[in-house]
Amino acid sequence: MAVTIYDVAREANVSMATVSRVVNDNQNVKPSTRKKVLECIERLGYRPNAVARGLASKKTTTIGVIVPDISNSFYAELSRGIADVATMYEYNIILSNSDKRADREVELLVDHFGKQVDGLIFMSDSISEEARKEMSIASVPVVLAGTLDQQSQFATVNIDYEEAAYEAVKLLASNGHKRIIFVTGTLTKDINRECKKVGYERALKDAGIELDDELVFEIDNTYDSAYESWKQIRTFSDRPTAIFAGNDDIAVGLLNGIRDDGLLVPDDFEIICFEHSNITRIVRPQLTTVAVPLYDLGAVAMRLLTKLMSDEEVEEHKVILPFRFEKRDSVK
Repeated sequence: MAVTIYDVAREANVSMATVSRVVNDNQNVKPSTRKKVLECIERLGYRPNAVARGLASKKTTTIGVIVPDISNSFYAELSRGIADVATMYEYNIILSNSDKRADREVELLVDHFGKQVDGLIFMSDSISEEARKEMSIASVPVVLAGTLDQQSQFATVNIDYEEAAYEAVKLLASNGHKRIIFVTGTLTKDINRECKKVGYERALKDAGIELDDELVFEIDNTYDSAYESWKQIRTFSDRPTAIFAGNDDIAVGLLNGIRDDGLLVPDDFEIICFEHSNITRIVRPQLTTVAVPLYDLGAVAMRLLTKLMSDEEVEEHKVILPFRFEKRDSVK
């Protein structure tokens, strides 16, 4: 049988209210009594019931976190930032994987809110109407991390993805490239469609390069899909000479395809990618990349959520973090 607060009170010969005050660090307890109760708690191995404490305080000190794919380095590093700040503020997190399914997102939202979480951090390729409805009627704050909110309804933490894409393609154009391929994950993802693709097109326009839709490749966000896409790219009679890759896995798949065909990076192709996970430093040549501050996206989202949960004043609900370029060996 689990040790209860009643067992501790009986052992220490005090009331259950006194044990509760000690557990909750209420200072209205005599030092000698506090010491006696703590000794009993240690000896009996008592662990306070978090659910019961939550019911009493109307807080569970628990945060819900929903991600599309925890195995993806983007979301893994972002979640680490959330977890570290949550620990700092003494919150526990419930991390759930939606598998990039809109129906699963709704199920998880209902589940998390049913567990009486104090707040929720949501990540998704795009927000379905059903998911938006569940978050809208929730009685706790919601923060979106690495996710666009086209309706500006929720607090968000992002970088300027469009400007980052623009700067990447602008760099390739300034190196003299006229045929620049954009290989991206699905364009149903808001950031790919509304930001990266728009930035790519704007950079081409400003460089006086005519947009060629054949140079935009929409593929799965995987290494294998990128490697296969190279087999199509290499068939162009007027071969492109530069690639803007939507993420690191795509860039590595293309890099290996190029090298397996006996071509060189950056001599035959220059590559810039997006994210800056460890894989960009592991491969050879090392990849030039837009460095997204993944850890900071999660950490700032969690800090913003703590402010909202505490009803602190928040000056800006739409936080845009700075990005930078890591210039390495895939660009001359």
